[in-house]
Amino acid sequence: MGSMAEPGVVMVGWPLSMFDMRVKMALAEKRIDYEYLPEDLPTKSPLLLELNPHHMLIPVLIHNGKPICESRIILEYIDATWKDKAPLLPSDPYLRSQAAFWGDYIDKKIYLGSRKIWDSRGEEIQKAAQEFLGYLRVLEGELGEKPYFMGESFGYVDICLMSYYHHFYPSEILGNFNVEKDCPKLFAWAKRCLERESVSKNPIDPNEIYVAIMTARKLAGLED
Repeated sequence: MGSMAEPGVVMVGWPLSMFDMRVKMALAEKRIDYEYLPEDLPTKSPLLLELNPHHMLIPVLIHNGKPICESRIILEYIDATWKDKAPLLPSDPYLRSQAAFWGDYIDKKIYLGSRKIWDSRGEEIQKAAQEFLGYLRVLEGELGEKPYFMGESFGYVDICLMSYYHHFYPSEILGNFNVEKDCPKLFAWAKRCLERESVSKNPIDPNEIYVAIMTARKLAGLED
Protein backbone atom coordinates (compact mmCIF):
# COMPACT_ATOMS: atom_id res chain seq x y z
CA MET A 1 0.00 0.00 0.00
CA GLY A 2 1.55 3.31 -1.04
CA SER A 3 1.65 6.56 0.86
CA MET A 4 -1.07 9.15 0.46
CA ALA A 5 -0.03 12.52 -0.85
CA GLU A 6 -0.49 15.20 1.79
CA PRO A 7 -0.13 18.80 0.64
CA GLY A 8 1.80 21.24 2.78
CA VAL A 9 4.05 18.78 4.64
CA VAL A 10 7.79 19.47 4.58
CA MET A 11 10.52 18.02 6.77
CA VAL A 12 13.88 19.68 7.34
CA GLY A 13 16.44 17.17 8.59
CA TRP A 14 19.83 15.49 8.42
CA PRO A 15 19.90 11.88 7.17
CA LEU A 16 22.33 10.56 9.84
CA SER A 17 20.35 11.97 12.77
CA MET A 18 18.44 9.64 15.06
CA PHE A 19 15.93 12.46 15.63
CA ASP A 20 15.47 12.79 11.88
CA MET A 21 14.86 9.03 11.64
CA ARG A 22 12.04 9.01 14.19
CA VAL A 23 10.02 11.67 12.38
CA LYS A 24 10.43 9.75 9.12
CA MET A 25 9.17 6.59 10.85
CA ALA A 26 6.13 8.38 12.26
CA LEU A 27 5.22 9.89 8.88
CA ALA A 28 5.68 6.49 7.25
CA GLU A 29 3.44 4.80 9.84
CA LYS A 30 0.75 7.35 9.03
CA ARG A 31 1.48 6.97 5.30
CA ILE A 32 1.99 10.71 4.91
CA ASP A 33 3.94 11.80 1.87
CA TYR A 34 6.17 14.84 2.38
CA GLU A 35 8.94 16.93 0.90
CA TYR A 36 12.35 16.38 2.50
CA LEU A 37 14.90 19.20 2.76
CA PRO A 38 18.28 17.91 3.99
CA GLU A 39 20.49 20.22 6.03
CA ASP A 40 24.24 20.28 5.44
CA LEU A 41 25.30 19.98 9.08
CA PRO A 42 27.23 21.33 10.93
CA THR A 43 26.44 24.31 8.69
CA LYS A 44 22.99 25.67 9.53
CA SER A 45 21.02 27.10 6.64
CA PRO A 46 19.14 30.41 6.87
CA LEU A 47 15.93 28.38 6.56
CA LEU A 48 16.75 26.30 9.67
CA LEU A 49 17.69 29.40 11.65
CA GLU A 50 14.40 30.99 10.65
CA LEU A 51 12.32 27.90 11.46
CA ASN A 52 13.98 27.04 14.78
CA PRO A 53 15.71 30.23 16.02
CA HIS A 54 15.75 29.16 19.68
CA HIS A 55 17.50 25.77 19.36
CA MET A 56 18.68 25.89 15.73
CA LEU A 57 18.36 22.11 15.53
CA ILE A 58 16.84 19.58 13.17
CA PRO A 59 14.38 18.07 12.59
CA VAL A 60 11.67 20.62 11.85
CA LEU A 61 8.30 19.63 10.46
CA ILE A 62 6.55 22.33 8.44
CA HIS A 63 2.80 21.78 8.12
CA ASN A 64 0.78 24.31 6.15
CA GLY A 65 3.61 26.81 6.54
CA LYS A 66 3.91 26.45 10.33
CA PRO A 67 7.08 24.95 11.88
CA ILE A 68 7.00 22.32 14.63
CA CYS A 69 10.32 21.65 16.40
CA GLU A 70 11.80 18.93 18.65
CA SER A 71 11.33 15.35 17.50
CA ARG A 72 9.14 14.00 20.32
CA ILE A 73 6.88 17.06 20.09
CA ILE A 74 6.71 16.46 16.33
CA LEU A 75 5.65 12.84 16.96
CA GLU A 76 2.83 14.03 19.21
CA TYR A 77 1.78 16.60 16.60
CA ILE A 78 1.77 14.00 13.82
CA ASP A 79 -0.33 11.63 15.92
CA ALA A 80 -2.86 14.33 16.87
CA THR A 81 -3.10 15.80 13.37
CA TRP A 82 -3.61 12.49 11.55
CA LYS A 83 -5.34 10.67 14.40
CA ASP A 84 -7.46 8.54 12.07
CA LYS A 85 -4.34 6.77 10.76
CA ALA A 86 -2.27 4.22 12.72
CA PRO A 87 -2.30 5.72 16.24
CA LEU A 88 1.17 6.14 17.75
CA LEU A 89 0.09 7.00 21.30
CA PRO A 90 -2.50 5.21 23.46
CA SER A 91 -5.83 6.94 23.97
CA ASP A 92 -5.86 6.12 27.70
CA PRO A 93 -4.39 9.09 29.65
CA TYR A 94 -2.38 6.89 32.03
CA LEU A 95 -0.86 4.86 29.22
CA ARG A 96 -0.07 8.08 27.34
CA SER A 97 1.77 9.33 30.42
CA GLN A 98 3.77 6.11 30.53
CA ALA A 99 4.67 6.41 26.85
CA ALA A 100 5.80 10.00 27.46
CA PHE A 101 7.88 8.88 30.45
CA TRP A 102 9.75 6.25 28.47
CA GLY A 103 10.27 8.57 25.51
CA ASP A 104 11.86 11.05 27.92
CA TYR A 105 13.95 8.29 29.54
CA ILE A 106 15.24 7.19 26.14
CA ASP A 107 16.36 10.66 25.14
CA LYS A 108 17.95 11.42 28.52
CA LYS A 109 19.69 8.08 29.02
CA ILE A 110 20.30 6.60 25.56
CA TYR A 111 21.30 9.83 23.84
CA LEU A 112 23.47 11.13 26.68
CA GLY A 113 24.80 7.61 27.32
CA SER A 114 25.82 7.28 23.68
CA ARG A 115 27.48 10.70 23.73
CA LYS A 116 29.41 9.76 26.86
CA ILE A 117 30.90 6.75 25.08
CA TRP A 118 31.68 8.74 21.94
CA ASP A 119 33.25 11.62 23.90
CA SER A 120 35.40 9.51 26.27
CA ARG A 121 38.83 7.96 25.97
CA GLY A 122 40.78 5.13 27.58
CA GLU A 123 39.24 3.43 30.61
CA GLU A 124 36.45 6.01 30.71
CA ILE A 125 34.99 4.48 27.53
CA GLN A 126 34.47 1.12 29.25
CA LYS A 127 32.90 2.79 32.27
CA ALA A 128 30.53 4.73 30.01
CA ALA A 129 29.73 1.54 28.07
CA GLN A 130 28.69 -0.27 31.25
CA GLU A 131 26.45 2.65 32.22
CA PHE A 132 24.91 2.55 28.75
CA LEU A 133 24.26 -1.18 28.99
CA GLY A 134 22.54 -0.56 32.31
CA TYR A 135 20.13 1.84 30.59
CA LEU A 136 19.45 -0.68 27.83
CA ARG A 137 18.72 -3.37 30.42
CA VAL A 138 16.20 -1.09 32.14
CA LEU A 139 14.45 -0.73 28.79
CA GLU A 140 14.67 -4.47 28.18
CA GLY A 141 12.99 -5.03 31.56
CA GLU A 142 10.22 -2.61 30.64
CA LEU A 143 9.70 -4.39 27.32
CA GLY A 144 9.46 -7.75 29.08
CA GLU A 145 7.69 -10.36 26.97
CA LYS A 146 5.63 -7.83 25.01
CA PRO A 147 6.17 -7.60 21.23
CA TYR A 148 6.30 -3.78 21.48
CA PHE A 149 6.77 -1.39 24.38
CA MET A 150 3.10 -0.50 24.83
CA GLY A 151 1.82 -3.99 24.06
CA GLU A 152 0.70 -5.45 20.76
CA SER A 153 1.02 -2.29 18.66
CA PHE A 154 4.14 -0.54 17.37
CA GLY A 155 4.05 3.09 18.47
CA TYR A 156 5.62 6.13 20.07
CA VAL A 157 8.08 4.45 22.48
CA ASP A 158 9.23 1.98 19.81
CA ILE A 159 9.87 4.86 17.40
CA CYS A 160 11.75 6.84 20.06
CA LEU A 161 14.13 3.95 20.78
CA MET A 162 14.33 2.43 17.31
CA SER A 163 15.63 5.71 15.96
CA TYR A 164 18.84 5.01 17.92
CA TYR A 165 19.28 1.43 16.76
CA HIS A 166 21.83 2.05 13.98
CA HIS A 167 23.71 4.41 16.31
CA PHE A 168 24.39 1.51 18.69
CA TYR A 169 27.10 0.25 16.31
CA PRO A 170 29.84 2.83 17.06
CA SER A 171 29.05 2.49 20.78
CA GLU A 172 29.43 -1.29 20.55
CA ILE A 173 32.78 -1.00 18.75
CA LEU A 174 34.19 1.64 21.10
CA GLY A 175 32.70 0.12 24.25
CA ASN A 176 33.44 -3.50 23.38
CA PHE A 177 29.93 -4.83 23.98
CA ASN A 178 27.28 -6.47 21.84
CA VAL A 179 23.57 -5.66 22.09
CA GLU A 180 22.57 -9.02 20.59
CA LYS A 181 24.51 -10.88 23.29
CA ASP A 182 24.02 -8.51 26.21
CA CYS A 183 20.36 -7.60 25.64
CA PRO A 184 18.86 -10.44 23.58
CA LYS A 185 15.21 -9.49 24.14
CA LEU A 186 15.87 -5.91 23.09
CA PHE A 187 17.76 -7.17 20.04
CA ALA A 188 14.83 -9.43 19.09
CA TRP A 189 12.49 -6.43 19.46
CA ALA A 190 14.72 -4.37 17.15
CA LYS A 191 14.69 -7.11 14.52
CA ARG A 192 10.90 -7.23 14.77
CA CYS A 193 10.73 -3.46 14.25
CA LEU A 194 13.08 -3.68 11.25
CA GLU A 195 10.51 -5.87 9.50
CA ARG A 196 8.13 -2.91 9.41
CA GLU A 197 8.12 -0.88 6.20
CA SER A 198 8.08 2.37 8.18
CA VAL A 199 11.40 1.44 9.79
CA SER A 200 13.14 -0.21 6.86
CA LYS A 201 12.22 2.29 4.13
CA ASN A 202 14.62 4.99 5.36
CA PRO A 203 17.69 2.97 6.36
CA ILE A 204 20.78 4.51 7.93
CA ASP A 205 24.09 2.76 7.27
CA PRO A 206 25.71 2.05 10.68
CA ASN A 207 29.11 2.26 9.01
CA GLU A 208 28.41 5.85 7.93
CA ILE A 209 27.54 6.70 11.52
CA TYR A 210 30.71 4.98 12.75
CA VAL A 211 32.85 6.97 10.30
CA ALA A 212 31.14 10.22 11.36
CA ILE A 213 31.70 9.48 15.06
CA MET A 214 35.35 8.48 14.56
CA THR A 215 35.97 11.61 12.46
CA ALA A 216 34.49 13.74 15.24
CA ARG A 217 36.64 11.92 17.82
CA LYS A 218 39.79 12.63 15.82
CA LEU A 219 38.88 16.29 15.46
CA ALA A 220 38.36 16.45 19.23
CA GLY A 221 41.74 14.84 19.91
CA LEU A 222 40.22 11.63 21.31
CA GLU A 223 41.83 9.42 18.65
CA ASP A 224 45.45 9.32 17.49
